[in-house]
Amino acid sequence: MYTISMIFNGLEKLSLVDFDGVVACTLFTSGCNFRCGFCHNSPLVLGDNLPQYTEKEILEFLVKRNGIIEGVCISGGEPTLNHDLAVFIKKVKELGLKVKLDTNGTNPKMLKSLIEQNLLDYVAMDIKADKQNYSKIIEINNFDLTPVEESVNILLNGSIDYEFRTTLIKQIHTENVINNIAKWIGGAKKYCLQKYVYRDTCFSCEFTEIDLETAKKFKEVLQNHIKNTQLRGY
Repeated sequence: MYTISMIFNGLEKLSLVDFDGVVACTLFTSGCNFRCGFCHNSPLVLGDNLPQYTEKEILEFLVKRNGIIEGVCISGGEPTLNHDLAVFIKKVKELGLKVKLDTNGTNPKMLKSLIEQNLLDYVAMDIKADKQNYSKIIEINNFDLTPVEESVNILLNGSIDYEFRTTLIKQIHTENVINNIAKWIGGAKKYCLQKYVYRDTCFSCEFTEIDLETAKKFKEVLQNHIKNTQLRGY
């Protein structure tokens, strides 16, 4: 019935938190072009000893859950590294399901194409830090931020529903960094400050969380530029 194409390496069969207001399942792709120390999905990033779900298996699962699941969240890793992503999403949309994409914004060409084809209902894009500190987070020296900036502009200037989000790290996210981010994505529809939670699958153990009071101060600063700023996980 289905042509096998994409392979997924993680499946959360039911989620009420990954896609706001939508009963969803979450699919995880492996592989990422970043190496963020706080990432707790390091097995997905590295592609080590992971389960495999074929596109056929996923689509059959979605058909069986018809009437229960309303949408699909595609996360990673970095999903836009998969050239067959659009083909897969078209099949999901044919089932009448909404689609949310989680991305680091490094593939603006694909992001723009998916939006123009009306294949996405929601985009959640990570903002790792301000422009000056991006390389420290992603562990890539002299990283060219141009693709990420293009993706930011696509969302800021488009009509699709979206959010930007930042996982707060005590060693990186100072008030000055937060101010710089606010100036960069000012006017965004929604911005979420996420609590960092250490897990043994994180790339690094050197990072620590930002406390609630500091997060609240950051939120106040940001709301001068982005009215809909929220704390997530606090």
